Amino acid sequence: MQGDVIEAHRWPCEKCGSDLRFAPDKGQLACTHCGHLQDLSKPDARAEGKAFQELSLKQGLENDLPDSAIEQVRATSCPSCGAVVEFSGANHAANCPYCATPVVVDTGARRSIKPQALLPFALTETHARDALSKWLGSLWFAPNGLLEYTRKGRAMAGIYAPFWTFDAATSTRYTGARGVHYYETRTVTVNVNGKSQRRTEQVQRTRWYPASGAVSRDFDDVITLASSSLPQRLGNELTPWDLSSAQAYNPDYLAGFQAEGYTISLADGWVDAQSIMARVIEMDIRRDIGGDVQRIDSVQTRYADETFKHVLLPVWTAAYKYRGKSYRFLVNGQTGEVQGERPYSAWKIGFAVLVVAALILGAIYLNNPEDLGLPRPAWMDN
Repeated sequence: MQGDVIEAHRWPCEKCGSDLRFAPDKGQLACTHCGHLQDLSKPDARAEGKAFQELSLKQGLENDLPDSAIEQVRATSCPSCGAVVEFSGANHAANCPYCATPVVVDTGARRSIKPQALLPFALTETHARDALSKWLGSLWFAPNGLLEYTRKGRAMAGIYAPFWTFDAATSTRYTGARGVHYYETRTVTVNVNGKSQRRTEQVQRTRWYPASGAVSRDFDDVITLASSSLPQRLGNELTPWDLSSAQAYNPDYLAGFQAEGYTISLADGWVDAQSIMARVIEMDIRRDIGGDVQRIDSVQTRYADETFKHVLLPVWTAAYKYRGKSYRFLVNGQTGEVQGERPYSAWKIGFAVLVVAALILGAIYLNNPEDLGLPRPAWMDN
């Protein structure tokens, strides 16, 4: 999309004109009124084969991407959690999918990097709710209201969350040391039944040898979260994602769902990706050094052929309010992996503490009632 033109997407049923929605279990667009199934539109022939083309990271960081990689979208920021909710078609209002706060679209538009690909939803809302209910049911000390929340079949929101993926060829030079364990025998004095005795024991020592060298690794599709509205832990632990199932970006997959705009910049996403790569490179260095233990003194990594993609990944979300605080739950729309924040029931914890205390006191009474200042029952002496 070029210039300041905002493309409006609407998905009317070819049978009755009602709205269509992408059905994960059918892989087609389904009419919410008459049930008619409709195939997704085919990608523009001019764009065919280019959807998965990696974009130059250098150009992206310098804001020098071609117009074909940029789009204008209508979006607004949630006043509660900061999520950037994008709007399509004639929609002007919605609820934030993360915290359920009502939001209204701004009058303007934001210029952003267009998604190159997306993973379509594979799980229906019913399957996602079942996964969430099972996960919540396994939580200890969860309030009863939280479990009742899922049993009532509260609607979940399907959203395409923004992520970055990065590719890079790395070469790293390092210096450090290789540690090799050996053992020395020494004699020590120990006290046994009030008497001193001499014993020998083996003591581990380490010899260090200088080490230096180089390792290389090619990274493909290192994924980083591009949403600051989600806690990093929740977003990052929705893994794994099978990107081999990714499809060329097609707005039809968004029918009936929402999409969140990225709020973590490409530059910050690259910093996160480098941290992930650095941990892998460190393991490569330790293997290269060898020995029993390793010490790494310096690391110099060079990056080449750096590219990136902006991708949308499917997430089912639910928000639950407990004592004035909002808790969020996320379900991976491809695999059913569940992550979430959770409240604790104070009375359940208190009751558990009382039960444990009673069990401890009971055990003491059955073994040594005198410790509790109680007389010893006659049956204990029989």
